[in-house]
Amino acid sequence: MRVSLVDLRAQHAPLRHELLNALARVLDAGAFIQGPEVQAFEDEFAAYCEAACAVGVASGTDALALALRALGIRPGDTVAVPAFTFAATAEAVCHTGARPIFVDIDPHTFTLDPAALRRAAHSHGIRAVIPVHLYGQPAAMDDLVAVAKEVGAVVIEDAAQAHGARYRGRRAGTLGVCGCFSFYPTKNLGALGDAGAITTDDAGLAARLRALRDHGQGGKYQHACVGFNSRLDAMQAAALRLKLPHLDRWNGRRQALAAAYRDALHDVAGISMPATGPDRDHVFHLFVIRCRNRDGLRRALETDGIATAVHYPIPLHLQPAFADVGYCSGDFPEAEAAAREVLALPLYPELSDEAVAFVCDRIRNWERT
Repeated sequence: MRVSLVDLRAQHAPLRHELLNALARVLDAGAFIQGPEVQAFEDEFAAYCEAACAVGVASGTDALALALRALGIRPGDTVAVPAFTFAATAEAVCHTGARPIFVDIDPHTFTLDPAALRRAAHSHGIRAVIPVHLYGQPAAMDDLVAVAKEVGAVVIEDAAQAHGARYRGRRAGTLGVCGCFSFYPTKNLGALGDAGAITTDDAGLAARLRALRDHGQGGKYQHACVGFNSRLDAMQAAALRLKLPHLDRWNGRRQALAAAYRDALHDVAGISMPATGPDRDHVFHLFVIRCRNRDGLRRALETDGIATAVHYPIPLHLQPAFADVGYCSGDFPEAEAAAREVLALPLYPELSDEAVAFVCDRIRNWERT
């Protein structure tokens, strides 16, 4: 048996006819930039997230960068981000001219540690904080929002991996002043290319975001500010509209597969299962274990035909791209330990129970050798 990490063909095969019809609808309408498909998706996604507004943009990275600008983050400002996440979170800060302030993570949930944030916030005078709902689990938002209020910082959720997740009953994307989503094809809700969105209950913020994404236009050829070309493609919106009604079912299957992994691997020596924080609904964009001999396990699984991945092998404060921020090895020990130990196992809604059993059997066999 060969087991892939993800399989988009398996997701798209049963939807192929409907997807082609949705794309043909856009083609026949001839409205490729914004237009009715984008407006309809924004309305439907806002309703799904239980937010007042959703603003479609070109990518998840643009969602973060535009949110920062719309909230008044400027060159020289400081923005707190986790030291352990994908580079886009810190890139977006740099694109505004602001400086990322890296913060260590909770070793159990991989999300921003509120105590570490408090220390960083009072040391650096941050203007904003971007908690990342890593791997599909919301961060400890009540504690993080409380810290932000202490220092007068705005909270922008990076919900790129957490479509449909909940924290104390509220959807990801409604826990800060706004939430930023990526619809990269492998996400829980994935487009057929790059796409993104920002959710918010602030109508004024939504209006600023709509202007920024479209060259600063408040009306046609009326440029109130210098903006960007970051509009959600109508083809992507049509595909996302088709997929959105399936999201809760897909997330439920992800959770069931995660439970199967936990049941089969909970007593394997040297491996730690992902922890779910209290009052959090983890949607398992990735199922990530920790293993001190991570690379040895990964090589063994590869030999057995099982694909895995490391999200992420280098924490952000040690990436060359952020060397000028001024951190060094040892500054964020939990992020560095996670980078050495994390391993994502195959997980996607169409993955079979038999494939999960095979992966678990191979891991248990590796443990015995």
